[in-house]
Amino acid sequence: MTSQVSSPAEQADATVVGEQRKPGGAKDVRRLDRVIIRFAGDSGDGMQLTGDRFTSETASFGNDLSTLPNFPAEIRAPAGTLPGVSSFQLHFADHDILTPGDAPNVLVAMNPAALKANIGDLPRGAEIIVNTDEFTKRALQKVGYAASPLEDGSLDGYHLHPVPLTTLTVEALKEFDLSRKEAERSKNMFALGLLSWMYHRPTEGTEKFLNSKFAKKPEIAAANIAAFRAGWNFGETTEDFAVSYEVAPATKAFPVGTYRNISGNLALAYGLVAASQQADLPLFLGSYPITPASDILHELSRHKNFGVRTFQAEDEIAGIGAALGAAFGGSLAVTTTSGPGVALKSETIGLAVSLELPLLVVDIQRGGPSTGLPTKTEQADLLQAMYGRNGEAPVPVVAPKTPADCFDAALEAARIALIYRTPVILLSDGYLANGSEPWRIPDLDELPDLRVRFATGPNHTLDDGTEVFWPYKRDPRTLARPWAVPGTPGLEHRIGGIEKQDGTGNISYDPANHDFMVRTRQAKIDGIDVPDVEVDDPDGARTLVLGWGSTYGPITAAVRRLRAAGEAVAQAHLRHLNPFPRNLGEVLERYGKVVIPEMNLGQLATLIRAKYLVDARSYNQVNGMPFKAEQLATALKEAIDD
Repeated sequence: MTSQVSSPAEQADATVVGEQRKPGGAKDVRRLDRVIIRFAGDSGDGMQLTGDRFTSETASFGNDLSTLPNFPAEIRAPAGTLPGVSSFQLHFADHDILTPGDAPNVLVAMNPAALKANIGDLPRGAEIIVNTDEFTKRALQKVGYAASPLEDGSLDGYHLHPVPLTTLTVEALKEFDLSRKEAERSKNMFALGLLSWMYHRPTEGTEKFLNSKFAKKPEIAAANIAAFRAGWNFGETTEDFAVSYEVAPATKAFPVGTYRNISGNLALAYGLVAASQQADLPLFLGSYPITPASDILHELSRHKNFGVRTFQAEDEIAGIGAALGAAFGGSLAVTTTSGPGVALKSETIGLAVSLELPLLVVDIQRGGPSTGLPTKTEQADLLQAMYGRNGEAPVPVVAPKTPADCFDAALEAARIALIYRTPVILLSDGYLANGSEPWRIPDLDELPDLRVRFATGPNHTLDDGTEVFWPYKRDPRTLARPWAVPGTPGLEHRIGGIEKQDGTGNISYDPANHDFMVRTRQAKIDGIDVPDVEVDDPDGARTLVLGWGSTYGPITAAVRRLRAAGEAVAQAHLRHLNPFPRNLGEVLERYGKVVIPEMNLGQLATLIRAKYLVDARSYNQVNGMPFKAEQLATALKEAIDD
């Protein structure tokens, strides 16, 4: 099946595209166009590591892929309970895909809780691999099973593979000087080996990874590798798995280039480093750890060789305060956080608006309000980003659409901040931050030139002929004020949050001046040069689906399904949320119906309705999970038919 045929049908079960019967009693190999696998177990069972390793090998094999890690907020959630289940879903294919998939074809359940928490997502006929060693009477009772689902017939509609993973792992590691508890910890590697055999995944990278991860504990490294190999060999020799599967590389899905698997937070960190290099400025991160943004702090701390300085502050306010100070000092300054941290940083963001200094505020959105759902995703900080400050304090807002796009969004946010001398809010979310996909590594000549010119001397002549420096004398094109590095002779000027006099920067309480400065700061943001929004409308549709941020994948998958079914539907996606693209109003006027799916209660729809007087329809979800493509396709079909 070619990529052009299979892509629109992303909701269908994996399609068999070929079968090979091997002579001499060898196992059959069945070729599929795509597979969705979900690993699930206790938060201490290593499901995220297992999924990440399977993903890395899948990326090196050349498949297109999309992932969905899902884990509890607790460091170690209660073992064997439904709230303690951690899962990792991977969708990989021989063609272009956009989402982690709606329903797994394969579930690996390490205990009864993992089975019960995930069984509702599985279609009939899916394969279930269960660790039978964990299906004890006590474990079953803990999650409300009156009888074992492995024996009561409730799983008859699935292809069930009962495997004593713990026992097999301990047996495989009996030659190692490990306690039973230590040996049991490697059962996730046994499961990874089994799945690697089932889907013909490479193994060299995982073994190299384990040797590196446990370099200081070679015995542990050897044990994990042994468990991994034992899982592979079990698949090869057991009669329970009569068929293995192949998913060919997605050779037609990608433009020519060098690719790597990348998560959204890693791509964003790389984008910030690239921006500092392209701007020829040191990068400073002032941050306080918060889920799901902490990985950016961790990653940037590794790149001192690129002139990156990271400061883990005592709280959110100190983090942004240090970053704003670094901006005043001439650095590309960044602070990273999530929604609760943005609330704490709001006063300093307002100060940055008043000082008109470049500052990147990275908000990795999560479920709220308050502490909310730290490890679950949401898009509910848009109105906070737009208006969550005292006074008229306009700030540009940029949102990436995929994990890989976080790299480009970081560069774009830096471009706006540096050219227009303004704080910029970059709105990612937990789905993008933790999810991953292939990313084409760009050539250096593809990156934008972000170099800036600092003020070096006087820029204004008084009536008496004296040359002076005016810190608020603006570029007539961008309305940006000069960036004067402190310590430069002759550029001494006042700084602070009290209103400035136009031009001189002196403290001013004059009503007319305040009105002028407020309107000028707004005009500067309104005048930011952003690309027009592009519309995908091959059939002259009457209905437009408008999205922003991480809804891009599910929306596009849903639109493909509808078009494959003969429906005419147009799609547009916003990266720039403040200011909106200049052609957006004209685009909206072309359609009789505008539908806006969001993982909030209609925040973009509120902005669109207010600004353009368009009767935009909201389709909303706030359950901590991304949209499913089938769910969106159904809702959009209803909107089209209404």
